[in-house]
Amino acid sequence: MKRREFITLVSGAAAWPLAARAQQPAMPIVGFLHSATPETYAPMMAAFRKSLSEIGYSEGQNVTIEYRWAEGRLERLPELTADLVRRQVSVIFAGGGSEPALAAKAATSKIPVVFANGVDPVEVGLVANLSRPGANITGVSFLINTLGHKELEALHNLRPEATAMAALINPDLATTASQSKDLEMAGQTLGVQVRILQASTERQIETVFASLPHMEAGGIVIGANAFFFSRRDQLVALATRYSVPAVYPWREAVVAGGLMSYGADVTDAYRIGGNYVGRILRGEQPANLPVQQSTNTELIINLKAAKSLGLTFPITLLGRANEVIE
Repeated sequence: MKRREFITLVSGAAAWPLAARAQQPAMPIVGFLHSATPETYAPMMAAFRKSLSEIGYSEGQNVTIEYRWAEGRLERLPELTADLVRRQVSVIFAGGGSEPALAAKAATSKIPVVFANGVDPVEVGLVANLSRPGANITGVSFLINTLGHKELEALHNLRPEATAMAALINPDLATTASQSKDLEMAGQTLGVQVRILQASTERQIETVFASLPHMEAGGIVIGANAFFFSRRDQLVALATRYSVPAVYPWREAVVAGGLMSYGADVTDAYRIGGNYVGRILRGEQPANLPVQQSTNTELIINLKAAKSLGLTFPITLLGRANEVIE
């Protein structure tokens, strides 16, 4: 073989792997957009990644996940979303309330968006129809924001002699007005005055709890939102310090020492969200994926916390509990 022919042959062979690599599809990128912090949502993230892997996409192997956490600063969401759009991610998962999903909707009409939050997606304008979203957005709603009346009822059953209850609401949310209205209407039904208190920072939460002993409220209902969820340890500690019976929308607060909770399984919603993200990566269109509603609710009771407050749960409430922590 002539030298020139040999060099041509070797050069061509060396180029084959490069050409083959160039023809391989790029690894898809999932944008994970959230209003809170990763530490407080670790179990939900694990459920999301596990569900994604079960449908065939394992992080670091055949899919990349770009995480963007607002860390409670909702004003950062448009900037974080714009960054994911610039990166041309394959799909955006939006968790931690309706705000991340609304930011994603405002930023793109092309990139698929999957949300997981506790609000009514039609009410806040995410989708027009649950069964056929019809655009680039779908997801799962666990309707935790609509359970305030159930939380107030549970607290009233524990403190039937109380004529007033407090409720803590985050004023920065799109659902603030509806949450407040639902709680006030529930109070009217139960014959209890509901005093709506607002907080959107750690300092404001401290101020609210410091004011409770002077309000003659029988207890406090903690509103459902990602910021309060991320501050659940602070909320439990303050309720203990001021000896205030509190009901939370998440079982994690009761595990941390809170009195009781009534709410949905948030972790399950992230599992469903991971499944939807995987299905979209496989080629399904979000317009054809109905918004799923996670309707599983659970009442969790902490007897140790009740004893420290000098309270005894009535048999009727204990009988309804899904879990009793002793």
